[in-house]
Amino acid sequence: MANCNGSCEGCKEKCDAPRTEKTHPLSRIKRVVAVVSGKGGVGKSAVTALLTVAMKNKGYSVAVLDADITGPSVPKMFGVKGGVSGDGSGIYPNKSNGGVRVMSSNLLLENETDPVVWRGPVIAGMVKQFWTDVIWGDVDYMFVDCPPGTGDVPLTVFQSVKVDGIIIVATPQELVSMIVEKAVNMAKLMKIPVLGLVENMSYALCPHCGEKIDLFGTGKVEKVALKYSLPILASIPVDGKIAAACDGGKIEELNADYLDSAADIIESGLPVQNE
Repeated sequence: MANCNGSCEGCKEKCDAPRTEKTHPLSRIKRVVAVVSGKGGVGKSAVTALLTVAMKNKGYSVAVLDADITGPSVPKMFGVKGGVSGDGSGIYPNKSNGGVRVMSSNLLLENETDPVVWRGPVIAGMVKQFWTDVIWGDVDYMFVDCPPGTGDVPLTVFQSVKVDGIIIVATPQELVSMIVEKAVNMAKLMKIPVLGLVENMSYALCPHCGEKIDLFGTGKVEKVALKYSLPILASIPVDGKIAAACDGGKIEELNADYLDSAADIIESGLPVQNE
């Protein structure tokens, strides 16, 4: 609407504007990128962590909202342990050694291996609170690690968080590529732009001769990208160094440039919120 002020509170007009929630008054988040996948096991959280590190290395203040409530892995990748702090103003995210701000359900558990046995509405409510109640401070880029699929929690993210763009992670198998289309179509329904696709486990390199080995075949993700006119932001190989860095909580120390071009696109292609 012509006279829209960006707030849906008390509004009776019918429009297609995304009805997102407000952040905490002490949070100033400029850009938000959601990382999604059509199914689990494709390395979505690792890609989220690598993108976050790539933007941090460009000199930006960065944060990760771990929306995968029942399968959180972001804190471990960044070596973040312990709980979170708070005061009368609200809750503060934990920070990695490199200054990455992290909020995750695992930081609220007594033991990191305790299961989160909650039903959908409670899980969705926690995701919303991570956005509205946490004092994030000044953040240039926030990455939201969504759970796989197109169900309740990703829907909550898209409806509650002011997402500027989506990155979809896939692997080369035909089945995964088919499911990628579901994620693309969900983004279209929610009217959120898809920045591009990241193909993870794209290939492997022979440790002896360096020959490129296509473990799962080729061309599947490219077909989806061509069909929807989307760029492939990166093709990440099966790399034991990535797995070791994630497992050891040292993702910030990994010297890998697989997502540098994706970081360039994110840097140049997203508007600053509230400006």
